[in-house]
Amino acid sequence: MAPFLAYEDKGPDTRRVPLVLVHGHPFDRTMWAPQLERFPGTRRVVAPDLRGYGASPTTPAVTDFSAFARDIEALLDELEVESFVLAGLSMGGQIVMDCYRLFPERVRGLVLADTFPSAETPEGVRTRDAMADRLLAEGMRGYADEVLERMVAPYASAEVKAHVHGMMTATAPEGAAAALRARARRPDYGALLPRVAVPALVVVGADDTFTPVSDAVALHAALPDAELHIVEGAAHMPNLERPEVFDAALEEFLAQVDARQPSPAPPRL
Repeated sequence: MAPFLAYEDKGPDTRRVPLVLVHGHPFDRTMWAPQLERFPGTRRVVAPDLRGYGASPTTPAVTDFSAFARDIEALLDELEVESFVLAGLSMGGQIVMDCYRLFPERVRGLVLADTFPSAETPEGVRTRDAMADRLLAEGMRGYADEVLERMVAPYASAEVKAHVHGMMTATAPEGAAAALRARARRPDYGALLPRVAVPALVVVGADDTFTPVSDAVALHAALPDAELHIVEGAAHMPNLERPEVFDAALEEFLAQVDARQPSPAPPRL
């Protein structure tokens, strides 16, 4: 059966743990362009377009936040990726937490970038629903123009700004609106975090105003086995704004996860 999601699947199958990259809203898998360039040289890397984003279908529309996690699980089943490190940014980080909630036995590590675990407030639900209505009525461009210099820092390069703006304006309003409504009703992952039994890396841009450093500090404190990395000179998308810094932290974390893997059984005589 053909996979439901569009995706990148790059790099060799090795003893190194595969890396699965989950993009945020309202982006697509090209959000991970620097990481898709660097990491497939040493390990398998899978990066899907979430349902309603990029080249993945917008219908049937997601109505429950956990549907994103189940889509990822089905894709990894189809690709025969049994265990992996999950990395997600912003909404992608919340989807990563939902993946761990639903199939923790397959996860070897978590990378949570510029994200937070709490459920939406009543005001936040109203705000996300109103934004969903606006995107359906007006399209993506006005929204993209307004939030660009919060998604990335005002001092980010013109190339990075153009990439981020292009992803936002290329997103289907129907997919973005459905995701906003589902995200508004996501569960609270606060009780899950202390039970996470795998290592985690928490990353945040020092100048992020959507999910500030204080959110990352609290997230780090809630996880039993976690590292915190604050990326100077970046806002909400440090993987694009400062890829050399982000990738160095990720590479070190992945090496630690690899080292924890059991040795292969000796051959039978």
